Amino acid sequence: MMRKIALAAAAALMLSACGSGAGSASQELSKDPVTLRFTWWGADERHQRTQQVLDLFHKKYPNITVKGEFKDWNGYWESLATTVAANDAPDIIQMDELYLSSYAERGALLDLGTATKYLKTADFDKSALDTGVVKGKQYALPVGLSTYSIVANTDLLDQFKIKLPDDNTWTWDDFKKVGDEVSKAGGGKVTGVQSLGFEAGGLNVWARQAGATLFDEQGKVVVPPEVLTSYWTNIRDLAKQGVTPPPSVTVERAGGSLDQSGTATNASVFATWWNTQLSSLTTASGAKLKLLKLPGEAQAKTPGAYYKSSMYWSISSRSKHPAEAALFVDFLANDAEAANILLADRGVPANNKIRAAITPKLPETDKAAVEYLDTVKVGTAPRVTPNGASSIESIIKRHTEEVLFDRETPEQAAKSFISELQAEIDGA
Repeated sequence: MMRKIALAAAAALMLSACGSGAGSASQELSKDPVTLRFTWWGADERHQRTQQVLDLFHKKYPNITVKGEFKDWNGYWESLATTVAANDAPDIIQMDELYLSSYAERGALLDLGTATKYLKTADFDKSALDTGVVKGKQYALPVGLSTYSIVANTDLLDQFKIKLPDDNTWTWDDFKKVGDEVSKAGGGKVTGVQSLGFEAGGLNVWARQAGATLFDEQGKVVVPPEVLTSYWTNIRDLAKQGVTPPPSVTVERAGGSLDQSGTATNASVFATWWNTQLSSLTTASGAKLKLLKLPGEAQAKTPGAYYKSSMYWSISSRSKHPAEAALFVDFLANDAEAANILLADRGVPANNKIRAAITPKLPETDKAAVEYLDTVKVGTAPRVTPNGASSIESIIKRHTEEVLFDRETPEQAAKSFISELQAEIDGA
């Protein structure tokens, strides 16, 4: 539903008077009073921190007032789609990877390459900046970075007297073996591995380690069926061997919040998570958790790990004040005082200089997340999710459930996944 709303909004933008009313991001800053609108999603703490930054920006630039518009995740996308369709989009937009192409390819976002007079990116790695590139243009600036990891509950491993695996060399078979060892020691109360197969990160990693990619540069689904078949075969085998919970438990947890996960409830020892989720998982579980490198990386054709932006800053192509909007995004991304307020609320900062500056001020679990990000080997960023493919995770989830309940073979899931996802892209 959200994908269709977003696409309809972006299409409406193209049909409107394209380009009228917008200035140039390279023009001189106005000396007259300017009001910008800035929209984001998040919880109360994020709203409070962000408002402090808005006040700080206004103190430094008294003629520019930034008005915040914030909502929860679901309400956010419906609101953004509505405002874009009405040619009333906020000037600065907190953007997500799943929707970036949908808005960028339909002309709703400003090419940030035209805003370099005020927006500086020298302290960002190219591999980080590439996460916000669509068809060769920088439509989004990454705010925070994360990468896929295994989270291990070391308290439970100590309880079961099971040695922590060597994550520099372990394989997926090693992962399965230690998971089976935990499940047997757990006596039905604790499984070795939290269920897999419910989001795009894991599928991306599996494909990348096989030397494949989900999409080509044109946005076509090109992942080989045999790679997908092996992905769902592994998930099915883990469940049948009792390494992961029974399918009914798996599906229930997959539909719940982080606090209801096997990691948070100390019901699973190993699980795949983004490294930046370590603090939330530690708080929820009350256990000692450790970030481990992904299995199979030492043997992979190409690194499975990659940078994923927690979110982005984008600017509306319809903004009447693109220069001031670029200046504000630069402030969010590069200002040391702003960084001291935001810290890691929106993830581990993608700006290398800012990340190094704030790390000593972070809680230990956030420091661990930063250390993991700085030391893990990552490959080139995968192609941004194509326009029309933002439903990818619901398609993955559905086929994982079908395979787990033996209503579909891994081969059938692979074939259907490719055809369904390509149809979504073609119909966008």
